Amino acid sequence: MTGVKICGLRRKEDIEYVNRYMPQFAGFVFAESKRRVTKEWAKELREGLMPGIKAVGVFVSEDMEKVADIVKYTGLDCVQLHGDESPEYIGRLMESIKENEGKKIEIWKGIRVKNKDSLRMMSEYSVDAFILDTYVEGSYGGSGSVFDWQLASLAHEYGKIVLAGGLNPQNVREAVERVKPFAVDVSSGVETDGFKDEAKIKEFIRNVRQC
Repeated sequence: MTGVKICGLRRKEDIEYVNRYMPQFAGFVFAESKRRVTKEWAKELREGLMPGIKAVGVFVSEDMEKVADIVKYTGLDCVQLHGDESPEYIGRLMESIKENEGKKIEIWKGIRVKNKDSLRMMSEYSVDAFILDTYVEGSYGGSGSVFDWQLASLAHEYGKIVLAGGLNPQNVREAVERVKPFAVDVSSGVETDGFKDEAKIKEFIRNVRQC
């Protein structure tokens, strides 16, 4: 079954919504964004999650020590790296956070897909999953734009695929059927006026689980 990640959680209400509909992953943004949260607030929100929902921290070209500190402080289960992190950076980070309180921390690497060449760099990385998002000049993700899903289908040979980029309750079913990803990742697609919308989260998760 394809998993669901609801990203950009920043209010107590958002936690209530995900606890009600139980996606596999809940995302907290630590990079520059209107959805950015402090590590203190993220820890409080994360502690409110139901068991079984994994907490994912999103970072963009962040100092490695800061990432490791946030992982340990907040109790993250996964680290999503969405910037210009090199394979060497990821290797060293893995070593420093490989376990936190006895649990393995997963690392996901974001790839901005522009064309087939964008996929080739995936072979350089050894990570638990790849987040495929739309390439937008000057942006590291969260654009809300869809890219060519045929390219995403070609990416399976490199590892687990988490499909992002412009997903919403209306198109996610087609995306899952065409790409068959490990998981799908949504933020703005389940928002109204910039805030998470319970009805859209419910519909999004229901449509994924009907595939």
